[in-house]
This record gives sequence, C-alpha cells and structure tokens, in this order.
Amino acid sequence: MAKDVYTNDNYELLNAAIEKYKGTKGALMPVLHEGQKIFGALPLEIQQFISKGLNVPLADIYGVVTFYSQFSLEPKGENHIGVCLGTACYVKGSQAIIDRISRDLNVKIGCTSENGKFSLEATRCIGACGLAPVLTVNEDVYGRLVEADVPGILEKYQEDIDK
Repeated sequence: MAKDVYTNDNYELLNAAIEKYKGTKGALMPVLHEGQKIFGALPLEIQQFISKGLNVPLADIYGVVTFYSQFSLEPKGENHIGVCLGTACYVKGSQAIIDRISRDLNVKIGCTSENGKFSLEATRCIGACGLAPVLTVNEDVYGRLVEADVPGILEKYQEDIDK
C-alpha cells in the first residue's frame, strides 16, 4: 500500500508554495510543479486547493494539468515504464510490447499498478528511432525489443522492489 501523502504537513508545504508565488505573473506553473512534487500527482482535490489559494478558476488549472505531460492526475509508480508508440517503434512492434507489459503487470496504459510499483505510459517519439522499438523504465532505455524480452526486463525491477 502506498504511503498517505495527503497529510496536513504536505498541505502546509503546498500552501507555502502558493503564498510564495501568489500575485506574481505565471504563478500557476511553479505551484503546480510544487504540488506534483509534494503529492506525486495533481488529482482534483489538489487542483481545488490550488484554485482557491491562487484564485484561479479550476477549469483553467485542469486544462493546464491535462495539457502538459509532466503533470499527472494519478500518482506514478515507483518504476515508470514508457513504451514508444512513435512511427518507427510502432511499425517494428511496440504495440505488442506495451500489450505484454499491460498483461504481465495487470496495469492499464496511463495507470499505476494496484501495489504502486509500476506505472505504464504510451509515449511518442523519444528520439531513439534507430533502436526501435524502444521502452524506458525510469532512466533506463531498452531498444531493439521483441515481446519475449519483456519478462526479463520487468523481472529486474521486480527484484529491486523485493529487496
């Protein structure tokens, strides 16, 4: 079970960030970044808190959070998996790879596993077309993959978690 991040201390940290940037032009982005860092995501509850604190309409905040890929409505897993579905990767079989990861970890694309250990994202081109198909786990890059490579890659990160 993931630790509870919705503590009074964390709300106080977010409130301090709101107070720091309140009244300055462009305050929303740094406050959202702080909120994401503190809570691990920006669910509706956190967006409402920021909306009230900055006096910015909730619709505006939601629009920003859902537009920029660095923001998430749901906490990311301890291990973040991104599978490139750009043209070169897709043509070389990345859909089968992402489907296999989804099945093996029982996690939907764009979601986090129930145990909070993995999140899975379909990404666009990461600039490694020569290695297609490509996936990343955290900062690690794996290329020239076939579906059969998936269990071995996942095993490495499951072992790290079990330690």
